[in-house]
Amino acid sequence: MKRLVSALGLVPFAAYVLLFLAVPTVLAVARGFTADTGGFTLKNFSVYSSSVVWETFWASTWLSLVTAVIGAILGALACWALTGVSPDGWIRRVMDAASSVLAQFGGVMLAFAFMVTIGAQAFLTVFLKNHLGIDLYAGGNWLYTVPGLILPYLYFQIPLMIITFMPAIQGLRPQWAEAAATLGGTRFSYWTRIGFPVLMPSFLGALLLLFANAFSSYATAAALISQGAQIVPLQIRAALIGETGASNANSAGVLALGMVVVMAVVMLVYSWLVRRASRWQS
Repeated sequence: MKRLVSALGLVPFAAYVLLFLAVPTVLAVARGFTADTGGFTLKNFSVYSSSVVWETFWASTWLSLVTAVIGAILGALACWALTGVSPDGWIRRVMDAASSVLAQFGGVMLAFAFMVTIGAQAFLTVFLKNHLGIDLYAGGNWLYTVPGLILPYLYFQIPLMIITFMPAIQGLRPQWAEAAATLGGTRFSYWTRIGFPVLMPSFLGALLLLFANAFSSYATAAALISQGAQIVPLQIRAALIGETGASNANSAGVLALGMVVVMAVVMLVYSWLVRRASRWQS
């Protein structure tokens, strides 16, 4: 009975996952195997014969990889710096609160914030051009392209890394450093033989999580890139709202299946790394 009562507490979350994650995913993928007449077909996979689709997958991949690597490195350095402050101090509380909020701050609001801050006619852009002679847009409207998404994505990637990686940093036990020093080890040998090997699974797991987070992001890119379908989520949007009929909607299901496969591989590797890292955190 105790186990049954405890399991009942998971019912609301399980229902949420089923209705808003599992069912939409199954319906979207099933649409890719549906013909215009309603029967089963594999013809929709011909969308992958287009070089444009592969270019969008490549754009999504390198954008996610770049923002994940930069966000992971900067976030890890921030976590290391936070170990030097009191866990109950105001600096730590402010950083924890800010990271929790900013990690979820995306979409249209984030795009609007960058538009009014460093957009082509934003205050900061005009100020730098008129007073310091620095033209941020000398090479074109970079903010509204795929490379321009790197900066907005880092805005929520770095806080997400801080939230994810901080428990691993805190899991480093002082006794390990003391034992290494007692045995004649230096600070360099401690980090190369103990610290980095212990933290590496957690770091790689957080890196994969950041990659998945960027790969699946849609709203920020949709608000900044109003024309064209330069990454996979925007390609799916173009297929759903295109003017060429229901065949494009079926193609959107095939593209969604491609994203699901990529995300599934990433999350499987992430789960394996988390299990490996948990051995040192228990």
